[in-house]
Amino acid sequence: MVLPDFRKFIKRLNIMASVLDKELIHYFTRLNEPQKKSLLAMMKSFLRPGNDSLQSITIEQCNRELDEAMQRMDKGEFTSIKELEKEMQAW
Repeated sequence: MVLPDFRKFIKRLNIMASVLDKELIHYFTRLNEPQKKSLLAMMKSFLRPGNDSLQSITIEQCNRELDEAMQRMDKGEFTSIKELEKEMQAW
């Protein structure tokens, strides 16, 4: 029977899981099928190649980049909406 094997799997998973993992499992099992599919798709998107770059930046680095961008704006080094619209028309 499949059910006892599934129960063993869940029991083993609960033993190995952290508190956060257990909380995720608890809430995941309460979702309906469309919600589970949506959540699973979102979780997979976090693991796609290329997303590492989003996670590798520190808060300090992000703040430095924002400060640099603000300094460029103060110097007038930015693209206006009108310039952007002209540029977009050339695409």
